[in-house]
Amino acid sequence: MPPASSRPVDNLDDDDYPAYTMGRAAEMLGTTPAFLRALGEHLLITPLRSEGGHRRYSRYQLRIAARARELVDQGTSVEAACRIVILEDQLEEARRINEHLRTQGRESQSKNSA
Repeated sequence: MPPASSRPVDNLDDDDYPAYTMGRAAEMLGTTPAFLRALGEHLLITPLRSEGGHRRYSRYQLRIAARARELVDQGTSVEAACRIVILEDQLEEARRINEHLRTQGRESQSKNSA
């Protein structure tokens, strides 16, 4: 019996774990490996490399690639789709930070008024 380890379960739950090969990722997205390479060329996603040098994609990267594919399917160029997705991601991060700061501000005001 192999030793107990939480690592495999942690990897299954980790959105950033590079679990998917290029072929599997392309199949899941209904696209081609060339499309995934184009996303990398436009700096939208940067897959990790296995020890053998093969591209490996995470679930998070696949969600990003799927959003880019939606835009391309609607007639947007790959380059423009990549830029749009990057900006959407930056906007979402700014919103998360803003909400976090608002929450901290409300908590600070509550402590000061008590």
